[in-house]
Amino acid sequence: MGSPPLLDRTTVTRLDPAARPLVDPAGLEARIVHLGLGAFHRAHQAVYTEQAAAATGEPWGIVAVEPLSEEAPRLLAAQDNLYSVTDRAPGALTTRVVGSLVGALHLRRDAAAVDALLRSPAVGTVTLTVTEKGYYRRPGTAELDLSATPVAADLARTAGDGGTDAPGTVVGRLAASLRARWRDHGAPLDVVSCDNMAGNGPALESVVRGFVAASAWADREAVLSWIADSVSFPATIVDRIVPATTAADRELASSALGLRDEMPVLGEPFRQWVLEDRFRAARPPWEVAGALVVPDVAPYQLMKLRLLNGSHSAMAYLGLAAGCRTVADVLQTSWGETLVRAFGAEVAPSLPSAGPDPAEYVGELVERFRNPAMQHLLVQIGSDGSLKIPERWLAALRELRSAGRPTPTLELALAAWVLAARPGTGPEQVHGTTDPLAPALARVWRGAAGPRDRVAALLRAVGAADLADDSGLVAGVASRLPALAAGRIELDHGAAGTAARTGTPYGVRDEKGSTTA
Repeated sequence: MGSPPLLDRTTVTRLDPAARPLVDPAGLEARIVHLGLGAFHRAHQAVYTEQAAAATGEPWGIVAVEPLSEEAPRLLAAQDNLYSVTDRAPGALTTRVVGSLVGALHLRRDAAAVDALLRSPAVGTVTLTVTEKGYYRRPGTAELDLSATPVAADLARTAGDGGTDAPGTVVGRLAASLRARWRDHGAPLDVVSCDNMAGNGPALESVVRGFVAASAWADREAVLSWIADSVSFPATIVDRIVPATTAADRELASSALGLRDEMPVLGEPFRQWVLEDRFRAARPPWEVAGALVVPDVAPYQLMKLRLLNGSHSAMAYLGLAAGCRTVADVLQTSWGETLVRAFGAEVAPSLPSAGPDPAEYVGELVERFRNPAMQHLLVQIGSDGSLKIPERWLAALRELRSAGRPTPTLELALAAWVLAARPGTGPEQVHGTTDPLAPALARVWRGAAGPRDRVAALLRAVGAADLADDSGLVAGVASRLPALAAGRIELDHGAAGTAARTGTPYGVRDEKGSTTA
């Protein structure tokens, strides 16, 4: 029996109506540019946009731009930019095709087309999912790392004021196209970061403005003034667990459709999008698809970043130390749920009072993490740790320790990260994770005199010199290394773990975000 026909606009009509796109892609217009053609965007923002277009009849179409791989745009183009999303609920799978993409391009190969779209007055929204490392921030700061090789190369190109050598970074491309947009017509634009970072909108604005300020453009001050007046960088929170697609996932989606889909995505049924109400251009009414548009996203953002993403990273490094493969594997251990609840109880005092209830939120996380249909790999979550843990752990750690609160679960998680930062036999780290600072972290492992020196040096490497100087913290992390190295996960330290095991309620946060027990 041969393989099924490829999913495209001619074959999608064979599907049951419930599995077809909510909109006809032929009737959409390129009004949104998305930078980062990964699984998360296609399972999240693209779904919200399709539902908004279907509900209103407005032709909101997305052109997605991939900064790295040339394969993804090629595969999507072959399918007329159609792909399927499968919701993986325990014991139930639902697969349907999404039709909100009207184009797929590569940042460098299709540079002229990308620039034309970003300059077009018809495009009022740019969204991004390029991960933390796509922002090229200096460790421990919100500033653009001008010494990063790709950034320096893009800045050097600004001296030529044009030419065919297109920017290679998303930051450089954005800055150059914003300048061109200002020169052409100056129409307003919303640039919406959808990456997991505290203050992701201001962070993106900082690196884009930093690039323009450091450029050789003679009109850079005028460009900066126009950006301040006409370009918005709203903060957001995005939430949906979307593991990297595997060969088995492609087989599953293709079987469900009866059509071959080379670009499927699979995710949990839960999804959330909260956006700061700070827009200057026309945008899709994402609210009709369930998004929240609020004056301040910080309470939602910190809740998600510190509890969901923070516990995710803790599970990744502790799970890898214990020989687990997926998040669901961790929740099947005797310590997995205790870890998530202990982590939440410990971090809750650092959260603003205006957000959701932390205990209720953590309870929902436990059920989401337990979903056996989700094969979320710990190696995927644990990669790029040097960029993730400053956002997910270290800010909360500073606040808690400055308030004199115990931090045993964070110390245990840090110890697991320290062990996971060991060099492997190749370019990857010992558990197969990857990290842009892997060479520097490996040098620390090879050169440090002892456990405490190693912990302190690793903290300095990720921009946390203040924490490296906290002798009590360093000693606490170092003391947990031997048990973890032996594969033992010991959560019998401190009040947070006790509260999680016994069901003691979380503290009550005051109006400034602190908590009284």
